[in-house]
Amino acid sequence: MSPRYSRRRFLQHTASVAGAALATCSGAPYVLGRSLSADKLRVAVIGAGGMGGYSVGCALSEELVALVDVDDTIIANVMRDAVGDQATPKIFHDYRKMLDECHRDLDVVLIGTPDHHHAPAAIRAIRYGKHVFCQKPLAHNIAECYTLAKAAREQQVLTQMGNQGYCGEGIRRVAEYVAAGAIGTVTETHTLLDRNFGGTGGRPPAKPVPAGLHWDEWLGPAPYREYHDRLHPFHWRDWKAFGTGTIGDMACHRLAYPFMALRLWEVKQFTVECLHTTGGSEEKYPQDNVVCYHIPAREAFPACKCYVYDHEALRPEVMKELERKYEVQWSEATLFVGTKGYLTNDARIVPQSEHDKFPAPPCSLPRAKADGPIEELYVCIREGGTPVSNFIDAGGPLTTMALAGHLAQFCGVGSSIEWDVDRMECTNKPEVNAFVRREYRSGWEV
Repeated sequence: MSPRYSRRRFLQHTASVAGAALATCSGAPYVLGRSLSADKLRVAVIGAGGMGGYSVGCALSEELVALVDVDDTIIANVMRDAVGDQATPKIFHDYRKMLDECHRDLDVVLIGTPDHHHAPAAIRAIRYGKHVFCQKPLAHNIAECYTLAKAAREQQVLTQMGNQGYCGEGIRRVAEYVAAGAIGTVTETHTLLDRNFGGTGGRPPAKPVPAGLHWDEWLGPAPYREYHDRLHPFHWRDWKAFGTGTIGDMACHRLAYPFMALRLWEVKQFTVECLHTTGGSEEKYPQDNVVCYHIPAREAFPACKCYVYDHEALRPEVMKELERKYEVQWSEATLFVGTKGYLTNDARIVPQSEHDKFPAPPCSLPRAKADGPIEELYVCIREGGTPVSNFIDAGGPLTTMALAGHLAQFCGVGSSIEWDVDRMECTNKPEVNAFVRREYRSGWEV
């Protein structure tokens, strides 16, 4: 799609989506022309291992029509241990073939693949008019985030990204405490991701493909390579061709707190500065990263800095000081620093004595319709409404902001990139725009 796809379109609320996708007749919601008052949703699961287990469980609460995975062992285990006699799904190794064959029998597609497959799978489901859940991060690169948001809006389907905390009470209480002035004006946030994906060097020696692993389908849109160690089923996160490193994997969870509390989806330009990084190579992501998002002032918010650290060992002095003085403990966490104090991501003012003095603010933000992202997507399909982490308003912009951190990391310590949201490009270092999108193997394009 064009890099000129605008911020306004990218962030435009889709109140019309619920009405268009959920036409009613005699008060009963319809999907694909059939009443949902009694029928179950017809679901396909793409990626059944790891986080795909959540998708399988949610699919079994409805009607599991199709199951896609590239690993025969995973399919066998899921069918034996999870599905059993609850369903008889059609089995595929290629989601393209599944969607071509089964799209008329589906309402919802749930995606839990490695990151490089997120957008290729999601865009095909959306273009068939299916509601889509996709695990975080929404996409492998920034251009894919824009493409998915545009497609979801045009096809008028409901979408949801799988950053589970975005459905929760805690993130909204943090935002409500910030809005109530619990710590004055927020000047900084500090986010620990608690991972350290990446490394140095190139590929290990090639090995035979393990029995039952459909290697060409595992590679999918990525450039062809021989099978080697530290890829399947987990360590693909280290590799630029397949994963999104630490900030891609975890910022959609943890950076989500300042994203919601400070309404960062409204920001049209921001700067990302690289403060620390080690390792990295042509093949692998750098490690031990610290980046700072410089957020300019807006009408309702002064300028602020949002720091993101790959892991706890990199945490700043302000966090260490609060540990010493108040026995605060950090793991995957975000600290808000304000002109009047500190707020943690469990909506606690530090120290406790200050929290006890501050009247709890009212619950003013809309709540999710269910505790989990897939469950909420189901409710919105049946009852109307827009999922809280939909691709247009939340999942796409949040993932874009996270992945912009890569651009600064790739430039190295002391470098800053200036990001223009409307133009979808880095304006001060045009060479890094090569990382905004990727090339696809034929037949896997987005």
